[in-house]
Amino acid sequence: MDTQQNTALARALAEVPGPLPTRGVIHVTIPHTERFTIVGNHLAQHPDLSCTAVGIAVRIQSLPQGTEVGIKALAARCKEGEKRIAAALRELEVHGYLQRIRDRLHGKKVITRTVFCNQPTALLHPRPRPAAEARPQPAASAAVPVRMPAGVHVPAPGPVRVPVPAPVPTAAPPPPPEEVPVAPPAPSAPLFERRVPPPTAPKAPRRPLPQPGELTPELDRAATTFLSDLHRHAPQFTLSEDDVRRLVPGVAAWLERAARPDAIRRALTDDPPQPLRHPAKLLAHRLTELLPPAPPGVDDLAALAARPRVVVTPFQTCDDCDRAFRSPTPGHCRDCRETRAAYVQAAA
Repeated sequence: MDTQQNTALARALAEVPGPLPTRGVIHVTIPHTERFTIVGNHLAQHPDLSCTAVGIAVRIQSLPQGTEVGIKALAARCKEGEKRIAAALRELEVHGYLQRIRDRLHGKKVITRTVFCNQPTALLHPRPRPAAEARPQPAASAAVPVRMPAGVHVPAPGPVRVPVPAPVPTAAPPPPPEEVPVAPPAPSAPLFERRVPPPTAPKAPRRPLPQPGELTPELDRAATTFLSDLHRHAPQFTLSEDDVRRLVPGVAAWLERAARPDAIRRALTDDPPQPLRHPAKLLAHRLTELLPPAPPGVDDLAALAARPRVVVTPFQTCDDCDRAFRSPTPGHCRDCRETRAAYVQAAA
């Protein structure tokens, strides 16, 4: 009775659309309106970064510019110690998210600048920036209106005499140059290449369902029985008669390649998405993408058996000095044989 229940989260869970998954995380997504930071999945799901490094990167990314992010400053903000924070910063440096630059100021003082990039992969293929267009400068003779405070009398401007310079003789003006057609300015290229195809891009055609070499009556009957019995092992894979007839050639191709029915069932029904809306489409996709290789033929196995073997000479132990040497038969090593031969020759 003393356990406090989170009723607000339970009410939010009841409003999640669609059937809830039987396992795994359930997301209750509420849009942020203030105090939030956008973090890419390339950082949140980085396969080579530790969870400490990902957390430190998110903490640095959420801080305003100019905040101290050294080891001691982060240790004062986080529960991790200085050693773990230093290791996490080194990980971020290796993967390009962080860079520490030593800079010398005018007073010969050396400081360390920490630069953090939230998407370092976008810097690998930059494009040159388009040339900035020149901004029109205001003319020097343009009149600028000035508001005078009330009560200040400004006399009206009177005529001003400006001395007119004497005319200077000039040469005849050169003939006008021929007009050259000017090409219209090219459209400015984007700064970075688009790596994600647009939603309207044509999709690659789907691979066809695998077909057996020959759909014999035995294969057809075994594949039909397998698909019709699939719902007893995985209830979410209940198929219609049309789906069974359409998927029979794919299952027959697996059976033709000596795949066992329990192995096929495990490959097709293991870890399905939740909720599963189109079981027949999922089965067709897995039958095509997870097709096992064809078993080797008799000729391939005969060629493998006829491959010449490498004979390795075994080790032997010398009867006199117990030294190890390679020889097909036991006996003496080379040094002991030479010693024995010299002893026999001297005795003769």
